[in-house]
Amino acid sequence: MTTTAKYDGVGWRFDNTYTRLPDPLFVPTEPVKVRAPQVVVLNHGLARELGLDLGVCPEDAVASMFAGQELPTGSRPIAQAYAGHQYGGFTMLGDGRAILLGEHRAPDGRLVDIQFKGAGRTRFSRGGDGRAALGPMLREYVISEAMAGLGIPTTRSLAVVTTGEAVYRTEAQKGAVLTRVAASHIRVGTFEYAARRSPEALRELADYTIARHYPELADAPQKYLALFRAVSDRQAALVARWQLVGFIHGVMNTDNMAVSGETIDYGPCAFMNAYDPATVFSSIDTGGRYAYGNQPNIAQWNLARFAETLLALIDPDPETAVRVATEALNEFPVRFEAFWLAGMRKKLGLQTEQEGDAELVQSLLDWMLKSRADFTNTFRDLSSVEGLSLEPYRDVDFQAWYARWQERLGPTTGPAYELMRSVNPVVIPRNHRVEEALSAAEKRDDLAPLYRLLEAVGSPYVERADLAEYREPPADECGYRTFCGT
Repeated sequence: MTTTAKYDGVGWRFDNTYTRLPDPLFVPTEPVKVRAPQVVVLNHGLARELGLDLGVCPEDAVASMFAGQELPTGSRPIAQAYAGHQYGGFTMLGDGRAILLGEHRAPDGRLVDIQFKGAGRTRFSRGGDGRAALGPMLREYVISEAMAGLGIPTTRSLAVVTTGEAVYRTEAQKGAVLTRVAASHIRVGTFEYAARRSPEALRELADYTIARHYPELADAPQKYLALFRAVSDRQAALVARWQLVGFIHGVMNTDNMAVSGETIDYGPCAFMNAYDPATVFSSIDTGGRYAYGNQPNIAQWNLARFAETLLALIDPDPETAVRVATEALNEFPVRFEAFWLAGMRKKLGLQTEQEGDAELVQSLLDWMLKSRADFTNTFRDLSSVEGLSLEPYRDVDFQAWYARWQERLGPTTGPAYELMRSVNPVVIPRNHRVEEALSAAEKRDDLAPLYRLLEAVGSPYVERADLAEYREPPADECGYRTFCGT
């Protein structure tokens, strides 16, 4: 597939540094031909951040570009190789339905991956069709943009286009391609793959990761150990931020942990409504491995797998390498707890640190679990006296906790409430609202609910009377499950 100058006015500036790494880490791959691509949604705001102008081309040309039918000048499409521990078991993987178009240089100097998801078979498809259905691609678009609105590090969605062809899962569904933007797609699983293929490829991958994501470590005395600590720190901060908004990733396999510290892969993911650490939404996570409350432990488990790949680089003596890596790994719980507690203090308007703060937070969570209180709404309600006038806040146990909290805040509560409103969202992408929008788009070609939902989650901390319905949890969510779409 050749590139074309047709899109030169869009503003693409490709570099493709990943293709300079050793061959085992990627395979040149071209997107599949499709019948009739059409635009479903374009993220013009993100495009502007990236220095792109999608309005310079007709819509049919834009659809063709984002379906991989005609590629911009400078792109060099590849499928990336990686491995992964999936539900604890190791598997050799790779981009089975994703193609990295190239790396684009944004106006602020950032280098970002531009990836097509659902663009056809690759060498790593393992019998799959390499395609994607419209519903899961729109889910990723909505949830990733919601996470961006919440200020949580995340991949972003630039476009979703339909292909004019059906894909077959449990039934025929509309085929689609999503264009994902990421700091990179280097995963813990990428290191697992390289470690099993080639010591030289592993070292080059590690040096490339440092140069791209952690350049301050380039001259560190023990730069590979420093890399491990830096990745661990970002993961501790990221998972803490997930916990603070009730987000459940759903598939925290090592191939879905990006070393950049971004949230990646929005398959069977969802936001918790009623607070319960055992909450899990993924249809395939029957044992609750990736339940809300397990996410910090799983992150540390994944990081242990990352550490194993780096041992030979950390120190030539195996015993020394294991000892220092283990010491670094054991720092994770403390770092996570620090990030989480700092975030919880903000959610409760606490502007200083006191010894009993963790117990104060836990007491509230215990009450929320007992009363099945909504996680998001409870924290938002606490930011104003008016929000606490209804059930379940008349409960005696809550009133006792509330008195303790008010005493902790002190007499001047204005700044505390202002802080709380800046970190406690009014709106999250409620599961029933997401399903409503996806169903309308898939079954009726009605995009109005999708656009309205995107408007709501795009400014999640702003109170808007016209979007009040997006604050309400579902009447009944018993048995709700999400699917990965493969």
